Amino acid sequence: MNILILGGTGAISREIVRQAIGCGHEVTIFNRGTQPPPSGARVLAGDRHNAGDFAQKMAQVDADVVIDMICFRESDARQTVEAFAGRATQLIFASSVAAYDRPCRSFPVREVHERLRTDPAFQYGFQKAEMERFLQSEMGKTGTAITILRPSLTFGAGSANFGILRQNRNVARRIAEGKPVVMTGEGAIPWSFTFTPDLASAFVLACGNEKTYNDWFHVANTEQTVWEELYRAVGRAVGREPVLYYVPSRLLMELDPQTCSHLYYEKVHFAFYSNEKFLKAAPGFAPKISLDEGIRQLVDWWDASGFPYDPEKEQLEDGVCRLYEGFADGLTALRRQNEIHSQE
Repeated sequence: MNILILGGTGAISREIVRQAIGCGHEVTIFNRGTQPPPSGARVLAGDRHNAGDFAQKMAQVDADVVIDMICFRESDARQTVEAFAGRATQLIFASSVAAYDRPCRSFPVREVHERLRTDPAFQYGFQKAEMERFLQSEMGKTGTAITILRPSLTFGAGSANFGILRQNRNVARRIAEGKPVVMTGEGAIPWSFTFTPDLASAFVLACGNEKTYNDWFHVANTEQTVWEELYRAVGRAVGREPVLYYVPSRLLMELDPQTCSHLYYEKVHFAFYSNEKFLKAAPGFAPKISLDEGIRQLVDWWDASGFPYDPEKEQLEDGVCRLYEGFADGLTALRRQNEIHSQE
């Protein structure tokens, strides 16, 4: 099977390339060429935001399946559909569970019960929802099947999205040194954490799979965890129990909207996903990487690759922790004052 991947060098798409080639598929990747390509893939350099160049480059590709990993808004989806409608057999789009309206209406979350986000306050999730609304309206119209996959929060080698403050390797160092780390809310919200090899297998299993045609699925690890377990797993990997400072997601969003809006608009709500629908279409899908195993692999990759620490995020987290400690001290003083008054 000839597979074209729009993207191909990100944490998830690089793993899709590796697994697809391992299954015997011919893989071409299209991107700006700023990152080293995965081994074995044919590279087509270009920029999807240059519409003329994109159309010209795509006309050169004879693909059975196109996987769009860099589709973030309706205009991106429309561009891919227009380029391959009637030519490719199947188009697979990477959406996100962030496209769901919150709070979710089912537990575990099932596609049939959920609605797409309509509030533009959280732009990432809203734009993914707009993308999906267009794609769903196109299903069955062009002679090319459309499949939408919605990953949950996914980590792995090459990713740079780890941590409440997106501080990545800083988390492991802070925990190893006994420094406090900021945790959202009470850390007790159920969540599905997935790792790149498991997610990539879902994309490969969807390729050419007629049971996934003109339909949408979320795909996630089904291990039952809560948010604070993410940092406790890091603690187990580095051999030290984390010191967690719990901060409301709304305050974190007001502190740094660009980094923390997702906490307030999405991750303040429970999110544990049923893979039942996707399993009916792809029975071979079986997430294998546990939270502890995946975090150990991530910490090992940080060390082996020399992934950089982020001094600005370190300074930000130090500041939040000082404010937390000041607030805690203030509460202690207030409690003592109340005790004295009660004894008078």
